[in-house]
Amino acid sequence: MEQDLAGNYFEVLKKKMDVYVHLVYKISKTFPKDELYGATSQLRRATLSIILNYIEGYARKRPAVKLNFWETSYGSLKESKYLIHFSYVEKYIEYSEYSGAIKIADEIGAMLWKALTTLAK
Repeated sequence: MEQDLAGNYFEVLKKKMDVYVHLVYKISKTFPKDELYGATSQLRRATLSIILNYIEGYARKRPAVKLNFWETSYGSLKESKYLIHFSYVEKYIEYSEYSGAIKIADEIGAMLWKALTTLAK
């Protein structure tokens, strides 16, 4: 990716991640109170980890270090997707919330995977 295209790609992906974080915080507000230190906390931390590791990786100069942060971001995305699924199965969220969150997560995953594979070349 050329530098100006890479910068725009970064901003678009970061924006999607930001939307996802806020969506997860919104839907997890209705989780059972006894899940505050369980699924609620874990889902929120995993989702924040996606964007925080992506931003930190983007700021790194060495490709191997950047790749490490972005791989961590991708792993956190997978973790959050499972927790969204878990929350739906446990009936903490409605199908519309589940499908909306998974749709955004899948978009993030595709973009992040492209960034990872481009960097790893």
